Amino acid sequence: MSSELPPVPAAAEPRVSAVRVAPGEELTTVELPGRTLVVRSRPPARAGLPPALFVHGLGGSSQNWSALMQSLANELDAEALDLPGFGESPPPDDGDYSITGQARTVVRLIEARGRGPVHLAGNSMGGAVATRVAAARPDLVRSLTLVSPALPEIRIQRTAVPTGLLALPGVASLFFRMTKGWTAEDRTRGVLSLTYGDARRVDEEGYRHAVHEMERRLALPYFWDAMTRSARGIVNAYTLGGQQGLWRQAERVLAPTLLVYGGRDRLVSFRMARKAATAFRESRLLTLPDAGHVAMMEYPHIVADAVRELLAQTAELPEGEGRTVTGPPGRETHTGS
Repeated sequence: MSSELPPVPAAAEPRVSAVRVAPGEELTTVELPGRTLVVRSRPPARAGLPPALFVHGLGGSSQNWSALMQSLANELDAEALDLPGFGESPPPDDGDYSITGQARTVVRLIEARGRGPVHLAGNSMGGAVATRVAAARPDLVRSLTLVSPALPEIRIQRTAVPTGLLALPGVASLFFRMTKGWTAEDRTRGVLSLTYGDARRVDEEGYRHAVHEMERRLALPYFWDAMTRSARGIVNAYTLGGQQGLWRQAERVLAPTLLVYGGRDRLVSFRMARKAATAFRESRLLTLPDAGHVAMMEYPHIVADAVRELLAQTAELPEGEGRTVTGPPGRETHTGS
């Protein structure tokens, strides 16, 4: 394993507990040394489909990928991970919420489940995690899809500043006290307005589910700690230079890469799309002017179409050979050398 992802002792066989069923999906609890992970999946349309693993962003969960997994059920045998401390996965035993720590978790899960190489996807913080995995362990990644990846920006958007401030000591506690009177509905509306290009795209059922999930998370004793430590992990990753810098690692990714950016993203600047398309050597760029930070939730069918094109590219691209990729009208493409 690369020195950037120090090896951690892992069990030869993961201990998998009982599976409980969500609507159309399965939730499986996987016990690994120091980690208890919940993995969301849908029964594949047929046997033999290539494996995929999806990684959510800060404050998110595996549910963020449900719509895209459903759209790609005929193409992929997909799983979505609840990172430690998020969704239904409890905190990591070692309290490590760094980008490297989360990347190590993803690597251990892929290896323990014996599903690699996978088509790996990440959103926001999960995009940074997926980038680090793809750079350090190319043997585990067949393709890479990044939706608004949290890669370092020199000029942070004003609307993204509060998220970064969570990394500072005491800020989370202060924010909690200042917003103590906020209801789960208030908080949900705030999150949706921050992450969606147009929060009106969330229907009533989706909104009620989001409120219920917000109530559940706020009741967790480790909720704010996980948010704070993860925000700190993102900030720390932004400050790393040399070979461990995220942009340097992006340049080392060998897997064909799909980049998805939203024109109304309030957390990751749309202007970073071109830089990312240049950094990732074999990339295609999908820009959605009306999308926000979670394009795979807002426009799952459009993102799914782009993923299908990426899958076709991986099937046609001889190992180690670069080629120019031409996308359909309205989609920008870039191929590095």
